[in-house]
Amino acid sequence: MYDIAVIGGGVVGGAILRELTRYKLKAVLLEKEPDVCMGASKANSGIVHAGFDALPGSNKAIFNVLGNKMMKRYAKDLGVKYKNNGSLVVAFGEKDREKLSELLLRGRKNGVRGLKIISGKKLRRLEPNISENATCALYAKTGGIICPYELTIAAIGNAMDNGANLLTEFNVVKITKTGEGFTITSEDGKSVTAKTIINVAGAGSGEIANLCGDDSVKIGFRRGEYLLLDRESGDLVSHTLFFTPTEKGKGILVSNTVDGNIILGPTAEELGEYDVSTTANGLDSVIEKAKVMVKNPPLYNTITSFAGVRAYAKERHDFIIERSAKVEGLINVCGIESPGLTSAPAIGKFVVEKLIPEELRSERNKGYIKKRKPDYYFGALSARKKNKIIEKNADYGKIVCRCEKITEGEIREIIRKNPQATTVDAVKRRLRAGMGRCQGGFCQPRVAEILSEELNIPLEKVKKSIKGSELLAGKSK
Repeated sequence: MYDIAVIGGGVVGGAILRELTRYKLKAVLLEKEPDVCMGASKANSGIVHAGFDALPGSNKAIFNVLGNKMMKRYAKDLGVKYKNNGSLVVAFGEKDREKLSELLLRGRKNGVRGLKIISGKKLRRLEPNISENATCALYAKTGGIICPYELTIAAIGNAMDNGANLLTEFNVVKITKTGEGFTITSEDGKSVTAKTIINVAGAGSGEIANLCGDDSVKIGFRRGEYLLLDRESGDLVSHTLFFTPTEKGKGILVSNTVDGNIILGPTAEELGEYDVSTTANGLDSVIEKAKVMVKNPPLYNTITSFAGVRAYAKERHDFIIERSAKVEGLINVCGIESPGLTSAPAIGKFVVEKLIPEELRSERNKGYIKKRKPDYYFGALSARKKNKIIEKNADYGKIVCRCEKITEGEIREIIRKNPQATTVDAVKRRLRAGMGRCQGGFCQPRVAEILSEELNIPLEKVKKSIKGSELLAGKSK
């Protein structure tokens, strides 16, 4: 019997799980995929929003601003790269200028510090590659960038180091209310019991609520498509550039990533069902808008495209963060679309401190480990320190990923580390092996071999990502 079962291994589920381990609680995270961070948390812009966009008093506004203030410390404790690069909402004419004034006032009401409208001349000094048609911009100095999957993996890994359990490939198909709480059953017949369920299942959160007996969570799907440029073009911009939002949304952005790439997107397409396919029309739209925002974007340096689906609350259009009014012991944390990544640390703290019954969190975990060693630590070391490690373990001297200079020793280490990497893409998310210009063309076979060795499974059983994505069909005679 667990005290708490968190369903959903995204950035918010990870933040909640980590906060739970500050207390003497028996907690488990249930994730339907082979790895954590395989939904919206791995396929978004990685922007730490300042908090000027959401309506004052909404959950989005409250948790965005709180999360923004927490993020620098949160990322540092977890060993995650974070950069406070600032953001610019760019105007292209007088109508946009009026909207910026509205956002300025809204942001100040929300408690955002350091907001101001700057002239086109100042904008061009900050961003030399900005379009000549840009007239002014709203500058938000508290805006930032972070790696979303790095943050998710680190939070869950830290929680596991503090005693939480993780069950992957646990696709929940049945939830039965019992006298003590709930019995949660997976597609393959496995089950766990828990006193409390925290439903953070993203696109599947409406279904999970229904399985518990709560039909009030209505979820919609909005697809966003992206292009990623090689780090060779990383000096295109230095801030995160947004279009002035319209009734149709924020439009695409042009931004750095914390690893030095340039990201363009996302689109915003309403879907009837979950679908992360990229489309010619969607990517053409991203290209068209990027050309409006900046002069001569180096699209020849595009190395990949991808799409993510944002799950939003259809009826409320705000974050749902509350105890279920229909099912005792169920906490719904649903519809966490943008700015959900920024809000995650604050949501995690609120859910545990305000929504978990006091009797469950009556005792603090005195041995709580606050900090986590970064997965990328080896690459950041000096040559002298690297050589000392190589002297003890020669695997750290063998380069596997040429683009990102990732070694065999690092790959073996993260396969053994919480949360364990068991697929090629899981290694990629932790170390960037396969994220360079060749997109895994050289390193993928060797990564698969190392996984086979470490997991003690046949090479043909190694998956790229999800169930059914085995790289090899079998062995030839």
